Amino acid sequence: MTHQRRQFLRNAGVGLGTLWLTGCASNDGTPGEAARPLFFKMSLAEWSLHKTILEDKTLDNLEFAATARHKYGIEAIEYVNLMFADKARNAAYLAELNKRAADNGVQQLLIMIDSEGGMAETDTKKLAESVENHKKWVDAAATLGCHSIRVNAFSSNPKAEEAAKAAVEGLGKLGEYGAKAGINIIVENHGGFSSNGAWLAGVMRTINQPNVGTLPDFGNFCVATDSKDGDPWSGTCLEEYDRYTGMAEMMPFAKGVSAKAQEFDAEGNCIETDYRRMLTVVKDAGYTGYLGIEFSGTKPEDEGIRLTKALLEAVGAELG
Repeated sequence: MTHQRRQFLRNAGVGLGTLWLTGCASNDGTPGEAARPLFFKMSLAEWSLHKTILEDKTLDNLEFAATARHKYGIEAIEYVNLMFADKARNAAYLAELNKRAADNGVQQLLIMIDSEGGMAETDTKKLAESVENHKKWVDAAATLGCHSIRVNAFSSNPKAEEAAKAAVEGLGKLGEYGAKAGINIIVENHGGFSSNGAWLAGVMRTINQPNVGTLPDFGNFCVATDSKDGDPWSGTCLEEYDRYTGMAEMMPFAKGVSAKAQEFDAEGNCIETDYRRMLTVVKDAGYTGYLGIEFSGTKPEDEGIRLTKALLEAVGAELG
């Protein structure tokens, strides 16, 4: 394929995988090319637009559903609570989100929760505060018709066994609250112990609650940094867990999957993750749910979202 044609297709938002097929419609709904059925569905994670929303302020959270549907041809979305941090208990605002989603034919899947405390804190008071802080987001997710909230299994304790024990307690308690509202509590590999697939899988097996699971992310496998304050996202990464092993360990408990992408080569392949290998791991686990597009690289967000979507379509078509 020529560079000019590839660039045109990217700008148009057409998945590369649809080019190999003939028929009447492509994976993004544009006429002309037939879409080979994928084993998964696609959603758009709001973090893909965090610069546009939080920094540039050229897009509002209320416009997210319409943007996903009409700009990218995606009919399911994953919120980030930071985009409406003070609105968890605002009934009018949540009603408006529901209206916007319904008007645009978009399904609201989950809310990713940050800055509400770690769910593996060994300090009893801190853990109780974290559990309590998340309850309002469980309620908000239920109001929006979501199936889950994503939480962080962060811990200030450097001892893995103690942090795991605390995670079982904290996630278990929040899981009990979530069950009453029909909401899953899912943990992403998001730094620290949570990025160790074996550690997180062990926590899940110990909890053994049907509404407590994982949100495996293609990236986020840094398990150790040179941070001086224990923040898993500060400093330079010193050690990474094998992402393919980690994904395989987390997939049995997955209630969603984040298709993370940061950088792309000239052929439209993700540089840091082998998407064919990663999607094979996902498929082999028997997963047929949503893969959330989560672009967080240096390219403009619009371009990154389109590249990630095209790559998912192309590799998904290969895997059938």
